Amino acid sequence: MSEEFQNEEEKRQRHRRRIEEMQRSKRRQMFFRRCVSRYFPAAGCLIILSGLVFGTIKTYHGPAQGKDDSQRQEDGEDTDAQKGGADESAGKQDAPQDGEGDAQEGQTKDQESEYPGGEKEPSRDQAGSAELTDQAGDNIADNIGDQTAAKYSAQRTAATKQVGDEIFSEFAIFIDPERKTVLAEKGGFTVINPASMTKILTVLVAAEQIQEEDLEDTITMAPEITDYGYIHKCSAAGFAKGEIVTVRDLFYGTILPSGADAAVGLAVYVSGDQDSFVELMNEKLKELGLSDTAHFTNCVGVYDEDHYCTAYDMAMILEAALDNALCREVLSTRMFTTTKTQEHPEGLELSNWFLRRIEDEEYEGEVKGGKTGYVVQSGSCAASFGENSAGESFICVTVNAGSPFQCVDDHALLYREYTSATATASR
Repeated sequence: MSEEFQNEEEKRQRHRRRIEEMQRSKRRQMFFRRCVSRYFPAAGCLIILSGLVFGTIKTYHGPAQGKDDSQRQEDGEDTDAQKGGADESAGKQDAPQDGEGDAQEGQTKDQESEYPGGEKEPSRDQAGSAELTDQAGDNIADNIGDQTAAKYSAQRTAATKQVGDEIFSEFAIFIDPERKTVLAEKGGFTVINPASMTKILTVLVAAEQIQEEDLEDTITMAPEITDYGYIHKCSAAGFAKGEIVTVRDLFYGTILPSGADAAVGLAVYVSGDQDSFVELMNEKLKELGLSDTAHFTNCVGVYDEDHYCTAYDMAMILEAALDNALCREVLSTRMFTTTKTQEHPEGLELSNWFLRRIEDEEYEGEVKGGKTGYVVQSGSCAASFGENSAGESFICVTVNAGSPFQCVDDHALLYREYTSATATASR
């Protein structure tokens, strides 16, 4: 018994150390961004100013020296003494330039010491100059995620179809991620509440923070984890209070049965509490270039006025999740049995009902995976991904259908309409 307790205590200590390390890493990252946003523009201005001064000096002295040399050659007075004088004059002119180079090098070294790991504090003059360029610095910091945002994007074109009453859902978007085009939409850029589709971002953020070897690590389902879902009347994977659950089981429990208990468990495992984890979620939205129209307040999908995104945003979140091997595997799984525990000797059987129901629908290709959601304010909704018979990929998001069955029907119709060989050949 003491050996089991010691092993469990070692796991808890490793987990605490990992959380502390993540927090330190986060602080270093934020410090780096602040340095970039505040001091890099000021240093750049100083370098440009130095270059202008250097150019002015060179322009001012260069022609005069050329004129003197030409005059000496015409007068035949190019004596050794005059050569020596010319060399000395040139040396004097070069000296200020060398001094400027040393000053620039010194500034560069000072600037480098201000980055993480450095001990030099910025001078008052530098700080004042930095404040004047905060806006430019913010723009530079924002560009850190530009490449990610550009990778996950899709544009409406002249060929984009406007979907009407042929589907039950109030909002929808159908995207070709390979061509980065919106094939069809119905209010796809209108702000909505994503309900449990939120959990796609939950597993993406968690997967990016967890190493593969940590998937067999465990967490005890404390009352604050399991009670959150009960208080807000959410669906649950079924983990019991006090049950020791593996991190891998939390991933599948979050997606397949849309378990609030599993989602909050992931958040607590990664960040120590849900609020800290939600900060990571919103940072990910900013990295994806979606923060103008998307903001989350919880990791489950509980309704909140400040918890919102568009169908397009959710499609981009899903596309990003599909590039993560673990997320793609979880989102593609139809059934999964959790690890056997004292509370569940046979494990819990988890099922993705959306995938099992859409299998019976008629359309070309195959829907590979998806995640559903429901709150009163957004009705039945779902985000899915699939392929046609030619192996081309597609992403579909629908919001506010009257029932889960109508939601499935809408996805099937959109896949049938926009993924067939005839439809793709016309693009």
